[in-house]
Amino acid sequence: MRGQIYIGCTGWGDHDSLYEGGTPPSQKLSVYASHFPSVELDASFYAVPSEQQIAKWIRETPETFRFVVKAYQGMTGHMRGENPFPSKIAMYDAFDQALKPMQDQGKLAMVLFQFPPWFDVKKEHVSLIKGIRERYHHYDLALEFRHRSWFEPPYRDKTLALMKEGGWIHSICDEPQAGEKSIPFVPVATTGHRTLIRLHGRNVAGWNYPAKGDEWRDVRYLYDYSEEELKTLAKDVKAIHAQSSEVYVIFNNNSGGHAAANAKRLKEILGITYDGLNPAQLKLF
Repeated sequence: MRGQIYIGCTGWGDHDSLYEGGTPPSQKLSVYASHFPSVELDASFYAVPSEQQIAKWIRETPETFRFVVKAYQGMTGHMRGENPFPSKIAMYDAFDQALKPMQDQGKLAMVLFQFPPWFDVKKEHVSLIKGIRERYHHYDLALEFRHRSWFEPPYRDKTLALMKEGGWIHSICDEPQAGEKSIPFVPVATTGHRTLIRLHGRNVAGWNYPAKGDEWRDVRYLYDYSEEELKTLAKDVKAIHAQSSEVYVIFNNNSGGHAAANAKRLKEILGITYDGLNPAQLKLF
């Protein structure tokens, strides 16, 4: 294979199967990085990381490790309530400043802009996407939709053309097909450089679960990919890798603790081994 396939999970705190002997939260990223070469940083969605946090994450991961950083919720329209920043410019500048050290160290794979289920295809939303691409021209950016209208027959080709023309990395999703608030699996790379594949599980019944605190997240992403499903996904990953030099595969089915095991099994099916990971935990007993 040319290039590299980076397999990982969303976050590093929820994968109990990776941690033995009560690994403290402060050490989990370091241990996680002994298993996988990449991670999706979702903490950045809820708050712009501090300089100290970024420095710690850089320090705890090996040189070859890569972060897929989720864009702050105030930039994607998810935020409910008052924005803590005095202006949109201040918000974008703060996020930019936070990511700069990670970019400088070569550990930033991309910034993921995942738009909400109500972000449908319309001119003002296309303009917003173009504005973000212009604002963050110095980063690799990935684009993910949650509203099906972007991939309906009248707009599918235009959506892919929008990504290609803007240099957007396509975040290809495997998720339940549960109406307009879910998108189909579209295995098309929009850059020859990098592609992102996010695996959300296939819990159709739970996908549109009503939002009640964090309970919806526990239901929505409760899924364990079967052996047959993982073998089919492996074929999809190979086909996409033929279109794009680097492919990042992120398992987001964290609710039941299945993501890490699924990620490891996909790695085995693809016959991938990684050099340069953190040293494995020493098993004393």
